[in-house]
Amino acid sequence: MRMEFEKSGNRFYKNDEKGKMIAEVTYVPAGEEKVILDHTFVDPSLRGQGIAHQLVDRVVEEMRKEHKKIVPLCPYAKVLFERESEKYLDIQTK
Repeated sequence: MRMEFEKSGNRFYKNDEKGKMIAEVTYVPAGEEKVILDHTFVDPSLRGQGIAHQLVDRVVEEMRKEHKKIVPLCPYAKVLFERESEKYLDIQTK
């Protein structure tokens, strides 16, 4: 299931039809050239559908446009960056 996310400040998120947040990823600037991806949340009702992966990829897409690197501090993002290291080689920094 492909999901569209809204952007607000340093986060991408999705609310359900009642306005309840059901998915979110946040990042914080770390200097001029990188951001720290620090939090990923997916509502339990949506887990196992690849939503968290899509959230992380949305940040990756944005940071590639801005020519910034990502430090994956969030446990989910950290595992994803390790598991698919070639996909994220150009964007990841330690």
